[in-house]
Amino acid sequence: MSQSDTTAEFDGREAGYDVHAVQEKWLPVWDEIAPFRSGRPDDARPKKYVLDMFPYPSGDLHMGHAEAYALGDVIARYWVQQGFNVMHPIGWDSFGLPAENAAIKRGADPVKWTAENIEQQRSSMRRYACSFDWDRVLHTSDPGYYHWNQWIFLQMFERGLAYRKDSNVNWCPNDQTVLANEQVVQGRCERCDAVVTKKKLTQWYMRITDYADRLLDDMSQLEGAWPEKVLLMQRNWIGRSTGAHVHFAIEGRDEPVTVYTTRPDTLFGATFFVVAADSDLAAELAAGTDAQADFEAYLETVKQVSEIDRLSSERVKTGVFLQRYAINPVNGERIPVYAADYVLADYGTGAIMAVPAHDQRDWEFATAYGLPIVQVVQSPDDFDDSAAAYAGDGPAVNSGFLDGLRKADAIERMVAWLEEKDLGTGAINYRLRDWLISRQRYWGTPIPIIHCPSCGEVPVPEDQLPVVLPPTDGLDLSPKGQSPLAAAEDWVNVPCPRCGGASRRDSDTMDTFVDSSWYFLRFLDPSRTDVAFDPAQAREWAPVDQYTGGVTHAILHLLYARFFTKVLHDMGLVDFEEPFTRLLNQGMVGMNGATMSKSRGNLVRLSDELETNGVDAVRLTMVFAGPPEDDIDWADVSPSGSKKFLSRAWRLSGDVTSPVGVDVTTGDLALRRATAKAVDEATKAVESFRFNVAVAKTMELVNAARKAIDSGVGGGDPAVREAAEAVAIMLSLVAPYTAEEMWERLGHEPTVALVGWPSVDPALLVEDTVTCVVQVAGKVRDRLEVPPSIGEDELRELALASPAVVASLGGAGIRTVIVRAPKLVNIVPA
Repeated sequence: MSQSDTTAEFDGREAGYDVHAVQEKWLPVWDEIAPFRSGRPDDARPKKYVLDMFPYPSGDLHMGHAEAYALGDVIARYWVQQGFNVMHPIGWDSFGLPAENAAIKRGADPVKWTAENIEQQRSSMRRYACSFDWDRVLHTSDPGYYHWNQWIFLQMFERGLAYRKDSNVNWCPNDQTVLANEQVVQGRCERCDAVVTKKKLTQWYMRITDYADRLLDDMSQLEGAWPEKVLLMQRNWIGRSTGAHVHFAIEGRDEPVTVYTTRPDTLFGATFFVVAADSDLAAELAAGTDAQADFEAYLETVKQVSEIDRLSSERVKTGVFLQRYAINPVNGERIPVYAADYVLADYGTGAIMAVPAHDQRDWEFATAYGLPIVQVVQSPDDFDDSAAAYAGDGPAVNSGFLDGLRKADAIERMVAWLEEKDLGTGAINYRLRDWLISRQRYWGTPIPIIHCPSCGEVPVPEDQLPVVLPPTDGLDLSPKGQSPLAAAEDWVNVPCPRCGGASRRDSDTMDTFVDSSWYFLRFLDPSRTDVAFDPAQAREWAPVDQYTGGVTHAILHLLYARFFTKVLHDMGLVDFEEPFTRLLNQGMVGMNGATMSKSRGNLVRLSDELETNGVDAVRLTMVFAGPPEDDIDWADVSPSGSKKFLSRAWRLSGDVTSPVGVDVTTGDLALRRATAKAVDEATKAVESFRFNVAVAKTMELVNAARKAIDSGVGGGDPAVREAAEAVAIMLSLVAPYTAEEMWERLGHEPTVALVGWPSVDPALLVEDTVTCVVQVAGKVRDRLEVPPSIGEDELRELALASPAVVASLGGAGIRTVIVRAPKLVNIVPA
């Protein structure tokens, strides 16, 4: 059912229903009642933790927020109505580049700019009637929060999970900071869209690779509770593969170079050797050779290309011969060594054995550079080996002791041979890389390490936490390749905590994904000053029962939060290993087929929509537009239609004349059945995240009640009250202002949000009869009203006795009768 179809039935009269007056009326009442406060010590209801991904305070709420928080609110309010003590907190992910860049652009202080935006969003969220527990609020740029970022970092540092190393990193030339691999989208900075380059720096990392197997294997706990698409994205990002490490001797080099391959069975087909052009190994091998100048020139061109482009299957592979040779360990052949762009320095060992007959990238490179292509796996007869590489299975050929073996057996045999000869070992490899957390910007958590010339990297003592950001007065925050904190001399120059000598604070700040990796635990008691969170409270409330947010965080945020949770589990602070039990992803909100933006001229302001149609109509429109995971085009939906429906529902509450507490069992049976059916189907819809269906069932019930009244049942019939009260309660999930106003007009005290979900008498869901369709030769000839419990034999006899069926058969014989009791009989004539 579409929204236009449903609202077309409404007459559009809105007399007496002032959406803005209703909003102004109920907001202060709810503030006083605080219906969603979850910290009351005498609350014996079972606990449930519902959480929405917290927003970035970049300005007022927009249409994306309108959808996200309307959907999350349905879930939180539903479980409150089901009798749970629901914790539904809110906060702000308030550190990061957008605030800093905005402050630089405006000549403002990011502290003040962020605080103003938080207050603006807080006011809008209150107006939007989100069911947040306003006693549980945080923002990550509060020293009281990032104190514990620093504490967790130090626990990781102590355990070897936080470390510093030199490496080629992703560098955003616009924001002048490094980026984690996950923050590079199609070769561009996810924040500013600048083309990302490579730069060699000493940076801080978190050893997420130590948890790769657990991150992968524990996804079995999330099957059926997280979207399969998200699980697949994480599996692919972790990228576990099995194969072998193989040692290749390089002429003129003392130590062999180890490569990782998933196909050690193809070693006899390795005809050249490739090292990543931007790796230290390539520079080492080129040094002092006739190829050095050509290599250095080539390297400069490679640095200008993003990793995404380098790995693109459509890009022509390039390289330079390093005037060096490797030795194939299985046959002793000398094979040329190339530096090339299609191998990455941080994958495996930054070097590969090239088997062009059975790897398409190697085949393209060999074809371009005239290198040998030796088939070592027999391809099918219909495969053209001269046109492409064959990567499938088949018997080994031209492979010595492997000849005749198929892939699995050949791999096993080759690994055993390599280990016997001490030329390699079986191995597991991962696409996942350690998490680069250093950022060369001001607006983030300072890294709590002091660099001492004598003592090295020294942790800031816990009693000196938090290391608070210095004031921005006198600091130039503009991007310049190193953190602005390095210029804050009074802040950065400190004595070493161990030896007392002159030392310097680390001037980098942490990636903001550190902030969001554990914030769900800080909500347990965000004002605590003695601990990050109370493990006892974590046992009571956590993990999160239901998490809602955008699929854009499928890798970035969710993977890091899973990693942090496992570390905290290993520290004995939590008794679970997965942070979010269930996950719901919402779609995007666009306009006229495109993402909303000022430049496209299709920006729809939430404030304008709220002023025109009211909060409830916008919320209802967002929820009713389709399944939560679908994108919404605002041009295709009807907030004005939602407004008309809400007015119609409001008028229904005014038509009820029976007293509160009347015996509803004496009411009109047909309307009571309609109410029971609507509530039952809406319940199932909400619990399966089909919120639009729940709204449709509410609309159907309003129509059924109106039809009953107009047909003579009258507003005094107890069944009309039952229907109207059910409508108010169901609407409380999506249109809280209208629902509260209806509840008062029905004679009740506030608040409808706490009265409990309507109960359903199962007897009202049992149909007296069902319609059985009778077909002859596939054509409908009759419809029979029969009991739902009718048996096949009885239904067959009724169908064959039908005058319409007898006439249709015209005396012809019957070949077979197919009975699907109680709804279908199909008669096939002879």
